[in-house]
Amino acid sequence: MGLTLNSTAFRAWTQLCAGALASARAEIDALNVFPVPDSDTGTNAYLTFVSGADAVAATGADEPMSAVVKAYVDGLLTGAKGNTGVILSQLVRACFKDLDLEGGEITAADVARSFAAASDAAWAAVGAPVEGTILSVAKAAAHGATESAEAGVDGRTVFGKAARAAREALARTPQQMPLLARAGVVDAGGRALVVVLDATEQALTGRVPERASSHVPVPIVVAGDDLSADGPSYEVMYLLEADDDRIAELRAALMPLGDSLVVVGGERLWNVHVHVDDVGAAIEAGIGVGRPYRIAVTHFADQIARAPRSGRVVISATTGVGLTALCREAGAQTLEFTREHPLTIAEMSASLREAGADEVIVLPNNQRYVRQFEAAAQAARQDGVRVAVIPTYAQVQGLAALAVHDPGLAFDEVVVAMSSAAAHTQHGAVTVATEPGMTMVGPCEVGDVLGVVAGDFAVVGQDVLAVAYDVIDRILSPAGEMLTVVVGEGVEGGIEESISAHLRTLRPDVDLVVYDGGQENYPLFIAVE
Repeated sequence: MGLTLNSTAFRAWTQLCAGALASARAEIDALNVFPVPDSDTGTNAYLTFVSGADAVAATGADEPMSAVVKAYVDGLLTGAKGNTGVILSQLVRACFKDLDLEGGEITAADVARSFAAASDAAWAAVGAPVEGTILSVAKAAAHGATESAEAGVDGRTVFGKAARAAREALARTPQQMPLLARAGVVDAGGRALVVVLDATEQALTGRVPERASSHVPVPIVVAGDDLSADGPSYEVMYLLEADDDRIAELRAALMPLGDSLVVVGGERLWNVHVHVDDVGAAIEAGIGVGRPYRIAVTHFADQIARAPRSGRVVISATTGVGLTALCREAGAQTLEFTREHPLTIAEMSASLREAGADEVIVLPNNQRYVRQFEAAAQAARQDGVRVAVIPTYAQVQGLAALAVHDPGLAFDEVVVAMSSAAAHTQHGAVTVATEPGMTMVGPCEVGDVLGVVAGDFAVVGQDVLAVAYDVIDRILSPAGEMLTVVVGEGVEGGIEESISAHLRTLRPDVDLVVYDGGQENYPLFIAVE
């Protein structure tokens, strides 16, 4: 039977991939030991593919196949999280680029060329490619596809051979990278790619592929990523009827007013969301370009004040005097920590017990604390307390979640809203290496300045500002409207002026806010909303 693509099967495949990654999410997170155990690779891969699947689900049933695929690859790209998510989105985009999407038969040679193009594109996208990663697995899949195509098999069989080659390559990753060998695990990004390829083979053949063996990892605990940011007092939302060519003007008017600006839509119908202090100015900006309606204004502080303290409490783990103050201003009870004095499970359990609430939402704001808070939550649940631990790995994610906390919403509903807000916050940081090691972009020595992007070391340099510029360039997507920089303890003055000058050159349309966070070990936390 020949291999063809159709919209119905493609839609089912997007859901199958997202579901497979959801099932493997915790496992892949635990595998994440390169370059440090950030425990978010599975989450990033899952969120990336959910974004693509959601984009497809939003298309009409009568859309041509080419339009559905474009929605999918665009959804993957715009929703990509972390290094693995970005690479996966690139792999899928390149794989579909030259395939016949309008019902023609796809040959074995077509499939092999697609795998080769995907691997080439992914390797080209990484500044300093490293063997033993997702790139090695992608290259092996392309090699397997090419060999099988040359043997004269059909397109479905080529997919199966490529998936098998990927599984075998994944098992070899510890031999290629000493760090993986010492930890006794395979590469997390490579495992995510194998999950996607296995789901594809299942969709094409109906068979669930046998998984290559790998060790179950024991996560290594290291210092995590602690990002944070603040937000204004009001949330303003409205639908807007306006000509498409007026939206740039609207954005320019709203950007200086606040943060969390999101303007989505097209063809004269737009949805506008922004956090501001001047509500009137935000609404007037809409009136200036069109007709705003269904206007909704929420005052966060009033909502929190009206919430009965015995009903629901939000607990936020914080580091740094300034960051702690920001969380408290947003209505959370704070639990402070430092690198020298990290939180213990006993302290976490005590915070849940002493909250005195029937419902508790926890924002760990550090990858190390997510599982520990979950362990503490289990005991609290046995006492009848409803506890939700939202997997926030950075403090900016915690504040994004706090910004959408609505005491008037049901517990499950508000947890979903807060989880979504946290997951869609892009973040980075600048720190200084305290010991030599290997990163995704090469080796680092003591004293090197390291740039962190979504929890992964992505830049190695010598100057804090130069590395900060690189991090900003990487996380500032075309949709970015507000750049927030949180300055750490002991950082010299002039940071705001220097970054502002860089931003004017890079993206003069983006607003900049700088806060004094007082955090240790990280000269800068950087966030894009």
